[in-house]
Amino acid sequence: MKTFLKSLVAVLLVALPVAARAGTVTVKGSDTMVILGQRWAEEFMKKAPATKVQVTGGGSGTGLAALQNGTTDIAMSSREMKDAESKKLRARYNTTGEEIAVAKDGVTFYVNAGNPVTALTLEQLRGIYLGDITNWKEVGGPDAAIVVYSRENSSGTYVFVKDNVLDGEDYTSSAQTLPGTAAVVNAVAKEKHGIGYGGAAYAKGIKELNVKKGNEEIAPSADNIKTGKYPLSRNLYFYLRNKPASEVKAFIDFALSPEGQAVVTKVGYFPVK
Repeated sequence: MKTFLKSLVAVLLVALPVAARAGTVTVKGSDTMVILGQRWAEEFMKKAPATKVQVTGGGSGTGLAALQNGTTDIAMSSREMKDAESKKLRARYNTTGEEIAVAKDGVTFYVNAGNPVTALTLEQLRGIYLGDITNWKEVGGPDAAIVVYSRENSSGTYVFVKDNVLDGEDYTSSAQTLPGTAAVVNAVAKEKHGIGYGGAAYAKGIKELNVKKGNEEIAPSADNIKTGKYPLSRNLYFYLRNKPASEVKAFIDFALSPEGQAVVTKVGYFPVK
């Protein structure tokens, strides 16, 4: 009997992280989305006080790893799931997961408010972040060394910029890595020769750069991001192991409802519906 009980306890301990506790929804991942997730949780819990929604950040990679490990119900991600991550889900849960686009964003490059540069081409941004362009005078700015700020490699925004601006190449070794978009914004606001990047909702206290294509300078505006004209537009996602059910489904339904999508706008991102 003792052997049987020990085995039963072991099975329960293994199964516990995967099973959502009744009345609780856990949401983890993208720092870009963490404020949005918290606002959704606050508004949802006003309507469903019996349900507790716990939202934490850590980066898209961290959230997707938690989904694979069974320690979160929902992973927030500012990038698409990688093939390797999908294969891990299939190996452990026999599913490739569920992807739900919940908001739109445009990755924005920030400079100090005193920097005269207003727009850069994707090629110029690539040159700066690869370390080929190191002085602002090379792109129409003052004669001063460029101070490059980046995100940690667990960040979905880090991966998005690497894939869509750097064509998969590695960031310059001189880039200073910061733990969150808010930290990047704070650093650029204080460093007059700095440049950083992040989601549109965080672009406060600094200048957003337009992206130059030919003779046109495209701003990361609501219309340009919603239509995809802005070249660094992207979706923000929820990922789940399986189709949503019970409290998890109710929370996602709220996020995608007109009221939930209004929260997206209030936070500074753009609705998908």
